[in-house]
Amino acid sequence: MKKLVFIVLVIIMFFFKNFVSANYNKIFYDLQINSITGELINFSAYKNKAVLVVNTASYCGFTKQYEDLQKLWEKYESKGLIVLGIPSNSFNQEKKSDKDVKEFCEVNFNISFPLTAITDVKGENAHEIFKWAKENHGKSAVPKWNFYKILINKEGKVEDTFSSLTKPMSQKIIQKIEKALEVY
Repeated sequence: MKKLVFIVLVIIMFFFKNFVSANYNKIFYDLQINSITGELINFSAYKNKAVLVVNTASYCGFTKQYEDLQKLWEKYESKGLIVLGIPSNSFNQEKKSDKDVKEFCEVNFNISFPLTAITDVKGENAHEIFKWAKENHGKSAVPKWNFYKILINKEGKVEDTFSSLTKPMSQKIIQKIEKALEVY
């Protein structure tokens, strides 16, 4: 009898288990943002590509990560990866104008991957990208500091997130990018 009660309880618990899954009323490709030069970047142009979204800052201790982000871009762009730099002053370490950020990135790091206008990445004023990521992936998608990374898969959903400490060319990120791109 105890076994039967246990089995019934397990079955009932299974049916009432709170499955965690993102709702995704929108996917990444439904969103858009202004580029660093003012044009609209419509993410529908990135369909069927993986996107590494990185909030950046010119005066951060992690700013040297721009070098590895450029290497990632050069290595995987032809395989379908978009590296998207989103300059932000949410942590009070960014230049005051888009023009200054663009010049800084080009002169110091020869950046050729897409950069956006300076954008809030946390709090009430966060851009819809970051609100969408939090809504669908949870608090782990909210940048904790500059050079926080969010990997979007080819389906336009959050694949994974990486802290500022995780270097762009780390095996951890490379493996996730290659999985998202189906490159082995």
